[in-house]
Amino acid sequence: MARILVERPELSDRLKLTHVFNRDVSRKRADWVPASVVWTEDIDVVLAASPDVVVEVVGGVTPAREWVGGAIDRGASVVTANKMLLATHGPELLQAASRAGVRLRFEAAVGGGVPLIHGVREGLAGDVLTGVAGILNGTCNYILSRMSATSEPMDVVLRDAQRLGYAEADPTADVDGFDAAAKLVVLAGIAFHRHLRLADVPRRSIRPLTSADFTYANRLGCTIRQVSRVQQAEGGFFGFVGPALVPHGSSFGRNEGANNVVTIYGRYGGESSFSGAGAGGPATAVAVVSDLLALTRDGQGARRDADEWLPASFVAPPPLAYYLRFVVRDRPGILASIAAVLARQGINLDAVLQEPGYPKDRLPFVITVEPCEEAALLESLSELTPADWHAEPPLALPMLLGPLS
Repeated sequence: MARILVERPELSDRLKLTHVFNRDVSRKRADWVPASVVWTEDIDVVLAASPDVVVEVVGGVTPAREWVGGAIDRGASVVTANKMLLATHGPELLQAASRAGVRLRFEAAVGGGVPLIHGVREGLAGDVLTGVAGILNGTCNYILSRMSATSEPMDVVLRDAQRLGYAEADPTADVDGFDAAAKLVVLAGIAFHRHLRLADVPRRSIRPLTSADFTYANRLGCTIRQVSRVQQAEGGFFGFVGPALVPHGSSFGRNEGANNVVTIYGRYGGESSFSGAGAGGPATAVAVVSDLLALTRDGQGARRDADEWLPASFVAPPPLAYYLRFVVRDRPGILASIAAVLARQGINLDAVLQEPGYPKDRLPFVITVEPCEEAALLESLSELTPADWHAEPPLALPMLLGPLS
């Protein structure tokens, strides 16, 4: 962000970099930053200068919450890229900014360089939005699209993603869905003016996926992506973050590498899609500077982010088709046992797939089932899991083959 401001002198009549606040600033000084810029490790030095805008890109909830709140209380607008902070404290920070007559902008918090939040808030303001579905985590999309293309195991692809800078040394936030869940909470706030608690977002990890899953998905005309989804329903919202089967020809199935793609569904306008680079320093910097420039156009208090994110909750999802993958120590009667347990829950089998060439003591096969209630499916899997013929726990993935695919 600082480099863009320095390298674009035509912005100097609208934006001026005055302070850089960071830990261990003596080691991080850059010779291309103007000598007039104050480098400090003390946030109070920044706030004492009465800045018009404070940019927060530190990440995490603590101490970012205190810094952002302090800036707002001092009468400064804030531009942030911090999705975890917004997912946790978004409603209260928006209310504080409204009371103070300042702005809280966060285009970089979701979608990186994709102007997603602006597009939803401004471009779709005339519609009544009903749902959001997307690929919000570039790290997972890189891993899954490469596994699909090469049949490499996840641990190999993950190590390479770390080497290339797509994944952190600790990839938990990405592969277990925390990062995408936080972004989904922010999107729900923008799209529906409702706040879904981050802890309540149903999450499933991509860790259990194997190359066999991509083989079977391909036989079904699909691939696998980490999908984030939230949709209005009677009494609340339903949604999840996790791996799902999507058709090869869908916008999600075609999305490769570390890119993001998001589709917004409206009552009147139908589907509107956004795609592009979802992560990385340059993309985030562009989004931050775009927010800063928007503040110079709108003025500090000319248009406040006064729309509240009111409390909301998740409800049970509608029936969905599911992909069930079992890895077993093969013996007679296994398929009949599974079918009987599913039948007791009123779940109909759709297809059974078994690829040749796998060892009998770790034999993967797949059952797809017709749309069913999630609770019934989970009850069936709970009954099946203790069986001694499992070589590893069964895996269930939703099959998103309809409008939200």
